[in-house]
Amino acid sequence: MMNEKVATIMIKDLITLSPDSLLSEVYQIFSTHKIHHIPVTEDGALVGMVTTYDLWKANISHEQYGSVSVSKVMSTKLVKIEPEDKVGTAAELFLDNRFHALPVVSEGKLVGLVTTFDVLKYEFKKEYKDAILFKDVLDKNEG
Repeated sequence: MMNEKVATIMIKDLITLSPDSLLSEVYQIFSTHKIHHIPVTEDGALVGMVTTYDLWKANISHEQYGSVSVSKVMSTKLVKIEPEDKVGTAAELFLDNRFHALPVVSEGKLVGLVTTFDVLKYEFKKEYKDAILFKDVLDKNEG
C-alpha cells in the first residue's frame, strides 16, 4: 500500500536557512507559515534542521532571538531519506523514532522534506477518492 516513492509526496518548495541565520528569522517563519521544521543548508547541502521543539528546548528568551544563530540550536544528527525510498519506509522511520520530518537528500543535496502529515494525507486520499477535506473542497471551488 505504501510502495510509492517518497518523491511523489515530498515537499519540494522548501524554506531553508543557513547556520548563520538568526533565531528571529526562524521565529518569523514559524509564525507566518504552517510549518514546524526548517532545513539548514550550506551550498545546497543539508547541515541541520531547526524545529519548534529546538526553540523550546533551547530556552532562549524572545529578546535574544536577534543575536543567536541557528547553528546554536539546530539538530545535526538527522535521519535522511532518498527520493526513491518508499513512503512506507518514511512511515516506519516516523514510528520508530517519534520525530515528524525527514529531509530528502539526493547526491548530497537537499531536494525535499516529507512529514508525518504528508504520509497521513497520502494514505487518507488513497482511501477516500473524493475530496472530503475542507481545503480540497475549497481548492476545487476556486479552480
